[in-house]
Amino acid sequence: MDDGRMEADLDEQTPEQHRARYEALRAQAQAKEAAQPRDMTAVPAPPAIRPETVIEREIVPGGWYSTMRVLRGQTLRLVNIAGNPGVSVLIWNADDTSERYNAGDTVKLQWTTRLTRGRVLFSDMGRVLCAITEDSFGASDTILGGSTPASNVRQYGNATLRNSRDNFRLAAGKLGLRRADVPPAITFFAEIGTEDDTTASAGRFRWRDGGLPGTLVDLRAEMNLFVAISNCPHPLAPGPAFTQGPVEAVVWQAPPPAADDLCRSFGEEAVRGYENTDRLFAPGRAA
Repeated sequence: MDDGRMEADLDEQTPEQHRARYEALRAQAQAKEAAQPRDMTAVPAPPAIRPETVIEREIVPGGWYSTMRVLRGQTLRLVNIAGNPGVSVLIWNADDTSERYNAGDTVKLQWTTRLTRGRVLFSDMGRVLCAITEDSFGASDTILGGSTPASNVRQYGNATLRNSRDNFRLAAGKLGLRRADVPPAITFFAEIGTEDDTTASAGRFRWRDGGLPGTLVDLRAEMNLFVAISNCPHPLAPGPAFTQGPVEAVVWQAPPPAADDLCRSFGEEAVRGYENTDRLFAPGRAA
């Protein structure tokens, strides 16, 4: 539907009709969410990467960061070699860095904070930056962002330890970006919950679980991307020691999405996001 027609249709609807559509979309999303496996041991292991498809491979030491360029159709695999409690990631559109990962829209448009296989990461322009095509851990944090000097003081009693906020500032500087270009991050291999209503701290975030050695996540680029990886613990990861081993980052040429690709069809908002994204790469589109 063209934008003008959609606007006209929306203007003709009553508040009750808008509410009904909202409820229907939420119910649809919750049903798909409930169908997703929670026990990751029952999910088939992600396929091995064929050596001839590898484009770039890097080891990111504990506490450090890396920046990588991942082109549309390529996949970035993050392997949590040591079972670290979190690896934070930021993403920008490499062709226009004013477009970047938007945590709020990613959560809101998919009706969940539990991003795992089948979900996508949205930009602040309603397009899909990348898709989570594999995830052997099964949880990530989209709410609290990466670690900071203050979180290192709280968890480890040390403000001089490396942290994701400063790592992302350094990574952005290498890309010609500034502090205003560094939004909240997503942290993989970190599961966060909230205290239940029976406790004095009801509603507060709490640490549930961290990555297991060898767990991995695949991010398929749906546009040309700059990716910053900060190998620091999640801000709620339990202390008292800052123990963070290496993470492997592999860029490889993934096969084209199948006709029934899970990420492209997970929900209405994902479908719409892909439509917006694919227009950028339509044949004959003016640059």
